[in-house]
Amino acid sequence: MIPAPLRRAALVAAAATTALLALATPAAAHGADAPDGTDYRATVTGVGPPRQGLTARMVEAGGRLELTNRTGVDVTVLGYSGEPYLRIGSGGVYENRHSPAAWLNRTIAGETRLPAEADPAAAPAWRRIADGPTYRWHDQRTLWRGDGPPAAVAADPDREQRVRDWVVPLRVGDTPTEVRGTLDWVPPPDPYPWWVAATLGALVIGAAGLVPGGTAAGVRALRAVGALLAAGGAAGVALTVGRALDTGAPGAGGLLGELVTGQVWTLLTALGALAAGGYALARRPAADFTLALAGACLALFAGVSDVAALSRSVPPVAGPAGLVRVLVAVVLATGAGAVAAGLLRLRTAARTARPLPAAPGTAGGVGQRW
Repeated sequence: MIPAPLRRAALVAAAATTALLALATPAAAHGADAPDGTDYRATVTGVGPPRQGLTARMVEAGGRLELTNRTGVDVTVLGYSGEPYLRIGSGGVYENRHSPAAWLNRTIAGETRLPAEADPAAAPAWRRIADGPTYRWHDQRTLWRGDGPPAAVAADPDREQRVRDWVVPLRVGDTPTEVRGTLDWVPPPDPYPWWVAATLGALVIGAAGLVPGGTAAGVRALRAVGALLAAGGAAGVALTVGRALDTGAPGAGGLLGELVTGQVWTLLTALGALAAGGYALARRPAADFTLALAGACLALFAGVSDVAALSRSVPPVAGPAGLVRVLVAVVLATGAGAVAAGLLRLRTAARTARPLPAAPGTAGGVGQRW
């Protein structure tokens, strides 16, 4: 049994750790200026005329267009006025600072104020911005930029429908070509059932904390919460890997790099929940505190950070949208439930360990109940 002063210190440490991790949340973002989710699905339908080694796809829930050039010839992406914008080839990626697109595409909203040097009629001023033959950028031609939905969508928002076909012009060497694609409206899901499921799950798991800890039933309850938190940790790992895949990270090395940089906090908290679940299953000391801390971090980083998936039709996670919502609901339920169960068990243990009132004529309490 943990002494009461140590238990209180542990709770303070848990709150401080959670607050520090919350401040670090921006570092765990999906990517610079990536959407949390959207109801517009952008899809690349092809590159034409086809060229061996030239491929394109949408990444980050359609927030960026990715182009890979392995043709052996430089490919020039044209900007919004037909000016050279990007040059992508085996020697790296170069950006024309005189292209307005070089400034507008710095954010997904395209609200960057254009400097005086942004002149599409000026001779290109190339500067190297990336290595390798692949580059990803926000392209306003692939996105919906209106303040409200298109008129057809506003008239019938419950029907999936085509918003427009789009084209991004290129030059492969001196040969004109283009990336073609579509932008569709996909009606968003109703988030209410998902929130109900997550809330009910958290309440059921949290109720395990009401079972007295010193009994056989209490041991079974502790192990059940540990197993469920471990399942939530596994769901968190799956979400983290799905987010990393959706960034377009190439190959195993690129995926690992994204996990340990852009997704590091989410990955660590999901793995921590797995470890905490195993710790509780083994009935190790301070398992109640471990459950509460790991559950709070899991709900915050792998749950709240992905909560937009419950109300958006296109979440920023690779895989079926329905499966993503199931994983988010599992993470929220197990994380919040583990917090409630752990805190309730700590509170019950503190009450049980409280000294009995001193009997008349004695110097101290009769004893302690543990």
